[in-house]
Amino acid sequence: MARRILILNGPNLNMLGRREPEIYGLRTLADIELMCRDAASNRGLVIDFRQTNHEGELVDWIQKSLGHYCGLIINAAAYTHTSVAIHDALKLLDMPVVEVHLSDPTTREAFRHHSYIEPVAARVIRGKGADGYVEAVEYLASATA
Repeated sequence: MARRILILNGPNLNMLGRREPEIYGLRTLADIELMCRDAASNRGLVIDFRQTNHEGELVDWIQKSLGHYCGLIINAAAYTHTSVAIHDALKLLDMPVVEVHLSDPTTREAFRHHSYIEPVAARVIRGKGADGYVEAVEYLASATA
């Protein structure tokens, strides 16, 4: 049976390609999903790729992931800087979590400098654009082998 990883995307990431392309690039979330599927299949992984604009839905998905996946990649977007609820849900997991950001929040506005996800993440990847997702898939492929 193939190892499965969950990739969660937070608010406004459904607007990639249109939203501030000078910061986030021109690739759409669908483009990123295809990149992740290719990277995962080349490493014997299957991905479940999701996006929502709702914090509670992210929390629900994290909680329901228990026992079903070997790793989780999350770009919580704006919730990275505000959500203790997502932080607490991630603490429940017994699998590696990778935090991904297309841009590098630490070089942007001060309110983006703090991450509630980073303390519970095995790895943080920032500022590598869509390629950061592929790096996260590669990391989980080796970390969960």
